[in-house]
Amino acid sequence: MAEDRVLRVRALLESVRAEGRSALTAPEGKVLADAYGIAVPGEEVAADVEEAVACAARFGGPVVMKIVSPDILHKTDAGGVVVGVEGAADVRAAFRRIVGNARAFDPAARIEGVQVQELLPRGQEVIVGAVTDPTFGKVVAFGLGGVLVEVLRDVTFRLAPVGTDEALSMLDSIRSAEILRGVRGGAAVDRWAVAEQIRRVSELVVDFPEIAEVDLNPVIATPDGAVAADIRVILSEGVPKRRRTYGREEILRSMRRLMQPRSVAVIGASGEPGKIGNSVMRNLIDGGFPGEIHPVNPRADDILGRKAYKSVTEVPGEVDVAVFAIPARLVAAALEEVGRKGIPNAVLIPSGFAETGEQALQDEIVAIGERHGVRLLGPNIYGYYSTWQDLCVTFCTPYDVKGGVALTSQSGGIGMAILGFARTTRTGVSAIVGLGNKSDIDEDDLLTWFGEDPNTECIAMHLEDLKDGRAFVEAARATVPRKPVVVLKAGRTSAGARAAGSHTGALAGDDAVYDDVLRQAGVIRAPGLNEMLEFARALPVLPAPKGDNVVIITGAGGSGVLLSDAVVDSGLSLMEIPEDLDAAFRAFIPPFGAAGNPIDITGGEPPSTYEATIRLGLEDPRIHALVLGYWHTIVTPPMVFAELTARVVEEFRARGIEKPVVASLAGDVEVEEACAYLFERGVVAYPYTTEKPVAVLGAKYAWARAAGLLPGGGR
Repeated sequence: MAEDRVLRVRALLESVRAEGRSALTAPEGKVLADAYGIAVPGEEVAADVEEAVACAARFGGPVVMKIVSPDILHKTDAGGVVVGVEGAADVRAAFRRIVGNARAFDPAARIEGVQVQELLPRGQEVIVGAVTDPTFGKVVAFGLGGVLVEVLRDVTFRLAPVGTDEALSMLDSIRSAEILRGVRGGAAVDRWAVAEQIRRVSELVVDFPEIAEVDLNPVIATPDGAVAADIRVILSEGVPKRRRTYGREEILRSMRRLMQPRSVAVIGASGEPGKIGNSVMRNLIDGGFPGEIHPVNPRADDILGRKAYKSVTEVPGEVDVAVFAIPARLVAAALEEVGRKGIPNAVLIPSGFAETGEQALQDEIVAIGERHGVRLLGPNIYGYYSTWQDLCVTFCTPYDVKGGVALTSQSGGIGMAILGFARTTRTGVSAIVGLGNKSDIDEDDLLTWFGEDPNTECIAMHLEDLKDGRAFVEAARATVPRKPVVVLKAGRTSAGARAAGSHTGALAGDDAVYDDVLRQAGVIRAPGLNEMLEFARALPVLPAPKGDNVVIITGAGGSGVLLSDAVVDSGLSLMEIPEDLDAAFRAFIPPFGAAGNPIDITGGEPPSTYEATIRLGLEDPRIHALVLGYWHTIVTPPMVFAELTARVVEEFRARGIEKPVVASLAGDVEVEEACAYLFERGVVAYPYTTEKPVAVLGAKYAWARAAGLLPGGGR
């Protein structure tokens, strides 16, 4: 049966192609719908007025009449749709009006007749569709339909194919999900029927990659089913060029030699200060890289005390990485030599490739790399750092603080911002990698490596695009159950500004698809650069929560209100304090304080009140996370608060009780030192802000759900 439907659809699509068309007519769309079980109303095509009358009579009630023309895609715009036609006289009049409007709209349009369609009952209009996204391939869409789709743009996306459970989740992912459940006495829609429409469209586009776009808009959803009132299908104009892909083991093998090399050659090494080749050599030597360092320069015999070679082919033994510090025009010839030498990785620092319009030059080096099996990092990058190997392959400032955070950036400027942040906050990193033009190695390669790297606990990536969104999602899904992945996607507003109209292709603005698909993969999306860096720095510090109950303990009522807002904004749940726990907290706070949640101990309390309430919050198993709001007073100075909090948290961790604790410190400049003290001891603390510590806690919760550690997560 499945094979028969594929053959039927294949034959239809080939006939459409043979006519030089890319858009299917409505009757042709019905053939696809019938083949894949996509529910559509009864309909017939009338070639003339009297045939239209007969068709309408067979339906025995009001009908919808629509123009059928391969040259008119948007029938409503052409005045080619009339709804609620009943009776022979009205059918005749509607037929003539529709055809007349179509001819006026496009005098050259081929008119095949008028579609007479059964009028569907009133219901909730939704849109179901699929689009071929340039980054993620086939993506299905769901949202409110009809005119609302243009006004509200309340749409969610998933990678195709989707199963029934994933399709049902889409109904809950739109902002207007409550409407589908029934509001103000209205009945809920048949969720299973809507999900089936999504699933079947997904099947269709996966089976036929040449289908670029499918629109079911509107789908009329009622308590008794979901029927597509209109189906629109567009075929792609050509087959996109396939990107070369690598298997997981191939990626790990080459990335291991890139990130843990034993031998590095610097092509364009120089003994002259101020040259990129000199800076790279100095960083390698001064950084203490224990492996072999081979300068390559045809005009030198010795560079910084090391024997120089005329060509990389003359370097003895195996070389793991060739670093290029030569002009772009010389790269291709040198890369050929790297390939002949059998070096698996080339780090291309030079600019002057696709970013300056020299796409042909970049294509040439990619072809050379593929021919010889050389993976290319760059071009147009600042280099990379692999701290646990004491490896600093860059012309920028060195960095050697080892830790568990791996950071990547597509931009050199952002890379240096990462470096400065790491230095200022003393964030320990396992790697910092520039990706530049991403001619070959990209985020999914690095994510695959960092997911396995025992020195990496959290991965944060700045990106402007993904070359292969599906490969990235696959790598993220393999990594997220073990470690958080944070992404800062630049350019999040441009696509929304471009997108307009009511069809799926327009709705699939780049950022809308990125947002839903990254969430589907379990990735934490950072709204800005500082958030990405803070999430990366803080997430390894916090233990994973074991439940949803968040409690705020604060010395200032105003901070408590702002912290409560931040908790809600971050998608967290303020715990409803049971009576016995409320009484236990009240035993420690003054009568003019406030229990409940937030628990306001008031600002004049001594350190003992902070300590007692924090102890209670950690002791009670019903509380899963603590948000502390400190107010600077002479009664409880900042460092006193920091020391007692760190001591109590450490005491409970030694007893095996680990809960995420974050803190907001309001006060004079001494709170900065107190925050640094707390951060170093496992309490994520920030001065002068209530939003940032809670946002970090929200990110930790988002990861815990995606990793399947809390209900409502997993993929």
